[in-house]
Amino acid sequence: MAQAKLTIDLDALRANWRALDALSAGETAAVVKAGGYGLGAGKVGRALAQAGVRRFFVALAEEGAALRQALGPGPEICVFSGHMAGDTEMIRDLGLVPMINSIDQMLRQVEALPGAPFGLQLDSGMNRLGMEPAEWAALRDIALAQNPVLIMSHLACADTPDHPMNARQLQVFREMTDGIDVPRSLAATGGILLGPEYHFDLTRPGIGLYGGLPFAEAAPVVTLEVPVIQVRELEPGEAVGYGGAFTARRPTRIATIAAGYADGLHRIMGPKASLMAGETRCPVAGRISMDLIGVDVTDAPEVPEALELLGQHQTIETLAGWCDTIGYEILTALGPRLNRAYRGE
Repeated sequence: MAQAKLTIDLDALRANWRALDALSAGETAAVVKAGGYGLGAGKVGRALAQAGVRRFFVALAEEGAALRQALGPGPEICVFSGHMAGDTEMIRDLGLVPMINSIDQMLRQVEALPGAPFGLQLDSGMNRLGMEPAEWAALRDIALAQNPVLIMSHLACADTPDHPMNARQLQVFREMTDGIDVPRSLAATGGILLGPEYHFDLTRPGIGLYGGLPFAEAAPVVTLEVPVIQVRELEPGEAVGYGGAFTARRPTRIATIAAGYADGLHRIMGPKASLMAGETRCPVAGRISMDLIGVDVTDAPEVPEALELLGQHQTIETLAGWCDTIGYEILTALGPRLNRAYRGE
């Protein structure tokens, strides 16, 4: 079997949620957008519901529909993008909770679904989603009269604790919401770690659940093992792969493994990347191609049937460093061709 195996440890996922819940002052929700950060929203959602999560967040109503199918009735599913045109039937039939971002969305909600639950998203300085202070001042009394279930905003720099924008956004959020008798939410993973003054009534961790920074204490959730298809011996001067980007300087053993950029293993990581053969670090040899990667296994005492790219030795943040990106992108890029297996169901 040439398919690479991506193992998702649901026990570690639940442990990460419990650890972040213990740090949070109020209720702790879970963000499972982008297909559970690439790991399978249904499996991830059910595991977190078993751990005690009663409120989930997704990016789109379509994601909410898929999650509702997996979870069944009961847990609340909030939609960050709000109530978009064409979403009304999904919101109504599946009991989704749109986070209203604008006057237009507010009108659509109250006209199409009067009395249905919704939340409000405010822009405290990120300039991405939500109502800005002036828009909120104009709509505030009308919106509150419709009994929203939550008021939220989002921090732009929470992964940098000493960034002055954190305190500024906290102040703006308080100015927009203090004195309102509606549950409030400001903190995702980074905001939880900033301390209780950022927690309000609800926190909504995302990346920290899946083993990523800024939650440095997170248990690793994913392991990726890539099968070896073929091993060959090279003489000094022989090259490997497209462009001959790797040239052997010594007698070299090359393992060709069954994964590539079509599986979300970014081509840019090639010059820095390595895989593990047991405890031996084996560098990538040459360019990462669509389906195959050459790996220099010369120093490995023996070549196993598969090499480990993600696991105890190398995390999503290790790969992110090789790509000059973030762990979020590594996780969400992992492609559908990878054979996803779940431990701890």
